[in-house]
Amino acid sequence: MKKTSKKRIHISRARYVHSKWLKTQAVVAAKELRSHVPLTKRMTRESLLEMLNTYKMIYIKPDMGMFGNGVIRVERAEGAAEKPYSYQLGVHLKRFDNFDEMYASIYKVTHRRRYLAQKGIHLLKYKGNRFDLRVMVQQTPLRKWETTGIIGRVAHPSKIVTNFHSGGKLKPVEALLASYLPKTEQKHYVSKLRVLGLQVAKAMNARYKGVKEIGVDVALDKDLHPWILEVNTSPDPYIFSRLKDKRIFAKIRRYGRAYGRL
Repeated sequence: MKKTSKKRIHISRARYVHSKWLKTQAVVAAKELRSHVPLTKRMTRESLLEMLNTYKMIYIKPDMGMFGNGVIRVERAEGAAEKPYSYQLGVHLKRFDNFDEMYASIYKVTHRRRYLAQKGIHLLKYKGNRFDLRVMVQQTPLRKWETTGIIGRVAHPSKIVTNFHSGGKLKPVEALLASYLPKTEQKHYVSKLRVLGLQVAKAMNARYKGVKEIGVDVALDKDLHPWILEVNTSPDPYIFSRLKDKRIFAKIRRYGRAYGRL
């Protein structure tokens, strides 16, 4: 009987993984996580047009970048009489009559860097502004993975990204969930997010053995389904120092010092 060969997966000792594409591939390799990852493709004219026709709203972002810099929200309005195509970069919104005009404008911004196209998730809102969550997962001094913190990030009213360094505000996750879940259900839901963070860490660690910590950016849709937007291997730990519960940052700092980060 002919033996079937298994595809060999390259295991890296890298501590920091900069490519969003490579990190996405590591996460979707875990079957239990695939339903939590929005469709993501390398951004080309063809892939953007196809995804925009299917999902109507797409985020494109540089394969390598930080703090939400360079992220563009692209939309196709249905039933619009004029200028149905639009994109927003920073605080600037541009509208176009057709896709080709819009893509020519986008290309001027993106052609020098590799970009990814990701199915857009309509984020839940807090006081009218979009928010997502940052889930911090670290290796303990005993080299076990532990979710050490979850914090909410509320976007600046005029921006499409939630990053604190781009003008976003930090909020306790409980404050953001209060409008969507009764208090009796919030604890169970947060526990599920903690488990999701652990699953992502283990998926990353399966391919990148040197990774010691991750920050998972999680979007929640109207059904409260969590979507993994991005994984950071050098997340900012200091955002957690702004939480009222100082024990959270104390643990994050202690674990970080154990593996030489802080």
